[in-house]
Amino acid sequence: MPSTRLTTARPGTAVERRPPRIGLISFLNCRPLLWGLERSGLLAGLDLVSDSPESVGADLVAGRLDLGPISLADYLRHTEDLLLLPGLAIAADGPVMSCNIVSRRPLEELAAPRVGLASTSRTTVLLARFLLEERFGLAPRYFTGPPDPSALLRGAAAAVVIGDPALRVHFEGLPDGGPSVVHDTAALWTEWTGLPMVFAVWAVRREYAERQPQRVAAVHRALLSARDRGLAELEQVSAEAAGAFTAAQLLSYYRTLRFGLGPDGLRAISRFGDLAARRGLVPGDWAVRRFEGER
Repeated sequence: MPSTRLTTARPGTAVERRPPRIGLISFLNCRPLLWGLERSGLLAGLDLVSDSPESVGADLVAGRLDLGPISLADYLRHTEDLLLLPGLAIAADGPVMSCNIVSRRPLEELAAPRVGLASTSRTTVLLARFLLEERFGLAPRYFTGPPDPSALLRGAAAAVVIGDPALRVHFEGLPDGGPSVVHDTAALWTEWTGLPMVFAVWAVRREYAERQPQRVAAVHRALLSARDRGLAELEQVSAEAAGAFTAAQLLSYYRTLRFGLGPDGLRAISRFGDLAARRGLVPGDWAVRRFEGER
């Protein structure tokens, strides 16, 4: 998929007749959706940009993209400008396997631990802070470092890691072979709140949706269809994505993730947003505004 950076068009120009510029993420946790898109051809001919989660989210916020996935933390900071696309998310109802707090000892044995935060994390960093400080009653001292659990744990009692490094620790333990306790952040959240954990959502820029509701609705339907197709063929998705992880490991991972967003997920977003707003980490007037489709 192309990775060319795109520029924003002014309303009213001829470029407004263009198709929406759509961000995609090639990470493992998005693979079922991408697999479905590749085989459906539903988005053929559209402007697609495949990049890191951070870049796609930043481009969506800045208006360089019209539609795409965005971390929950970043979405909550920009709800005035973004409309939630219903039914699409990266979430977990229980363990997520790839967003972990890793420590040398159980968290209950720590009081004021030094905690390393992976520089690539957004939502998981906030989630870990809520868990460490509010659920476990700790007084952590944070620092930011590379997304390497062993490096973060040098001189630290715990580390917050996401993505492939976290998944590797889940399956195999720490790369240095040292003792470790893996705390799945989504499982801890669900035990604490009784709600699923939503890590990322799909959103469309509000002004684009208001100008082009039919195009957005068509893309929304294509994304939902592609997701369903990928989820129906998870064994094939896992086999084709195998490499750093085995097909069996990926199949277990994909069966753990949730790619939909129902009423419980919306309640989870509300709970997470309220916790973040109370700490001044997102605007206090954030509000979920959903794309309602063609009118």
